[in-house]
Amino acid sequence: MTPEDVETFERCISVGGVAVFPADTVYGLATEPDSREGVERLYLLKRRLPDKPSAVMFFQVELALAALPELGDRTRAVVEALLPGPVTILLPNPAHRFPLACAVEPDRIGVRVPLLEGALAPLASVRWPVLQSSANLAGEPEARRVDEVAPEIRAGADLVLDGGDLPGTPSTVVDFSAWESGGTFDVVREGAFPVDAVVRSLR
Repeated sequence: MTPEDVETFERCISVGGVAVFPADTVYGLATEPDSREGVERLYLLKRRLPDKPSAVMFFQVELALAALPELGDRTRAVVEALLPGPVTILLPNPAHRFPLACAVEPDRIGVRVPLLEGALAPLASVRWPVLQSSANLAGEPEARRVDEVAPEIRAGADLVLDGGDLPGTPSTVVDFSAWESGGTFDVVREGAFPVDAVVRSLR
């Protein structure tokens, strides 16, 4: 991954394009979160039902916190404790930000900040948030290499970034939407980040 790749990725997202890109878990699809055309194309490419929410990915924790100023102190502390890393955090969204990503659940938003190291480190400089979903056909296995991304997805995307072999396990999804008021959380999907590591981080 080069600085030129990063610039191309940002340009693609800024005009509502759809990109295949490497994260810290599996290959993802990304587009501008507020581009209805981009979001519709992304969903069509992976045959995802339009009522299914997607995550908003930021590439720096401070950008995620700045974009969600309504978060309470306890919830902000969770974001800082768990991210960046292979975790998708579901958070309260009282201001209904990024509505295209939230779909039929406007009061809750999924947030990702990947841990980008080694060859993927240049991507950590991206300043643009993206609506993100895994780069696989709905219901099919996630891709850990570019050649595992379905040919129709690669052909339909505006940009394909090859970051080599990835770990291949999707992010752990944890719902913290009740954390601020009740101090409880719910593991929605176990994935790349162990649940006991979530508990340790919260301590």
